[in-house]
Amino acid sequence: MALRCGIVGLPNVGKSTLFNALTSQQSALAANYPFATIEPNVGIVAVPDVRLQALERLVKAQKVVPATIEFVDIAGLVEGASKGEGLGNQFLSHIREVDAVIQVVRCFDDPNIVHVNGSVNPTRDMGVVSLELILKDLDSVERRIDRVQRAVKAGDKKAAQELDLLKRVQTHLLDEKSVRTMSLMGDHEKELLDSFFLLSAKPILYAANVAESEILTGNVYVEEVQAWAKEEGSEVVVVSAEIESQLAQLAPDEKNMFLEDMGLENSGLERLIKAAYHLLGLITYITAGVKEVRAWTITRGTKAPGAAGVIHSDFERGFIRAETIKYEDYVRLGSESAARQAGLLRAEGKEYVVQDGDVIHFLFNV
Repeated sequence: MALRCGIVGLPNVGKSTLFNALTSQQSALAANYPFATIEPNVGIVAVPDVRLQALERLVKAQKVVPATIEFVDIAGLVEGASKGEGLGNQFLSHIREVDAVIQVVRCFDDPNIVHVNGSVNPTRDMGVVSLELILKDLDSVERRIDRVQRAVKAGDKKAAQELDLLKRVQTHLLDEKSVRTMSLMGDHEKELLDSFFLLSAKPILYAANVAESEILTGNVYVEEVQAWAKEEGSEVVVVSAEIESQLAQLAPDEKNMFLEDMGLENSGLERLIKAAYHLLGLITYITAGVKEVRAWTITRGTKAPGAAGVIHSDFERGFIRAETIKYEDYVRLGSESAARQAGLLRAEGKEYVVQDGDVIHFLFNV
C-alpha cells in the first residue's frame, strides 16, 4: 500500500517549495503570489530505510525496492473556499483523495514574501484551513441527513443508526470542531464514519516551516502550531523548506555532511515520513532474497495472512505459514541459515501479528 499525503496550506506558506525539495524535482511552480499551484503536482518518493541496504549487502541482492510515499501539492486555500472562493472546489476535492493531510504553516518572517492575509499568524492560518474543511463537511452532512431521514421514515433500521451518528457529527461540526477529534463508539461507528468521506476526518500533520537559522531553536510561531496540534491530538514536524531545497541539490554523501554541519540527524523528508507513518499506524516488513530486497507497508496490527496479501492475493488465500526473523537478529547473525541454526527463524501461523522490521518468507499453496 502506497501512502498518499496531500500538502496543503494557505498561499505563500512554502508548500510548493517544500514539495519540490521533498520530491527532488521542480515540477511545482514556486512563486511569490497566490495560486501558483492550480492543478495538483504529484511526486513519488522512496521511503528512507537503512535496513534495506544492510540486507542487500548480506544477501547480495540484485536490486532494492523501497516502500514509497506519494506527495500531492494541492492548490492554496483561502477563506471562503467552502463556498467556492479562490480555487476552493479544486482544493477540497483533491483533499478527498489522500490518506493524510500535511498542512504547511508559515513560521518565518520575510518582508519579500507576501502573506495572503498581510501578516504571519499561524493560529489564524490554521483556523482558516480548519474552518473551511468543517464548513464543507457541514454542508455534506446536512445534505446526507436529508436523504437518510427519508429512509428512516420508510422503516430502514440501519438508516436510523446512521442518522444518529450524522446528527452527532453535525453537532460537533457546528461547534467548529474537526471530525477527527470526535469520540466514537466502537469499530462499527468508525467504519460508518469513514463511509461519509469527510474532509475534517482526515488525519493531519502540521509542518511548521521556519527559516534556516531557526531550524534548531524554533520560535514563537512554532509554539503556536504546537499548542494548536496538542489540543486536537495531532503531530508537528519543524522543517525548513529552504534547507530541504539545498539538500535536494546535493549528492547522498554531501547530504550527510550538510546535515551534520547543521546539527541535524535527519532531513525534513525523513522526519515527515516517520511522523506520517506514526499518524496512520503504518509499519514496514521486509522480504529478502537474491533477486531483491523489498519493503512492504502495512497497518500496525496486521496478521500474517493479511501482510502476505499485500504482495499478492494468492499469498493470502493460500497462506500456510510465515518464516520470520527479526531484522536485528538477521543482521547480527549475518544470514537466514545462521538465524535458523540459532533457533531465531520462527514459523508463524495465521494469528501472528507482523512486527515492524520483520524479515519474512511466506509459504503458500493455491
